[in-house]
Amino acid sequence: MPNPTCQDYAPALICGHSDLILYLVPSIVMAAVFHRLAQRHSMFLLFYLSGVLLHEVAHLIAGVLTRARPSSFSIIPRRQGDQWVLGSVGFNNIRWWNAVFVGLAPLLTVTVPILVAYWRTRSGLTFGWLDAGLAAALAPVFLCFLPSRADLRIALYSWPYLVPIGFYIGFMNHWQLGLLPST
Repeated sequence: MPNPTCQDYAPALICGHSDLILYLVPSIVMAAVFHRLAQRHSMFLLFYLSGVLLHEVAHLIAGVLTRARPSSFSIIPRRQGDQWVLGSVGFNNIRWWNAVFVGLAPLLTVTVPILVAYWRTRSGLTFGWLDAGLAAALAPVFLCFLPSRADLRIALYSWPYLVPIGFYIGFMNHWQLGLLPST
């Protein structure tokens, strides 16, 4: 009986980048610990600071590039009702054509830990003191790369984009299934 390989259990994409994925595991675990600590006491929200900064800068850059005209920027945590608002960027020109880019911009920040992991695993997987520090520095990015509810509401202003995307997805599904009439 042959020994099982990675391809027996996981897609080739995962197997080809297993070093990179394993390198990111400590950051993801630290992110879970930071999140749990912040739920217990608001003082631990300071662990989020670098991730919040990156999240808000992503909104700011997307707003500048799409002419949404950023009007305010803050990464000072504040209470709003019974929740904490960790940062915000205000805009004066959110329109249907730029809202999706501004609202979903933080999704791109997850490339930072991926690029760092790629840089550190180019010559194989090793983990030293520098990597432990990088894991702690990258953990907040995993806590803050997802758009907030407010971000998603802004992105939904771009609903007209959904029509051509829906047609494209429907067309591709019909084409792949052979449901389109032949010529």
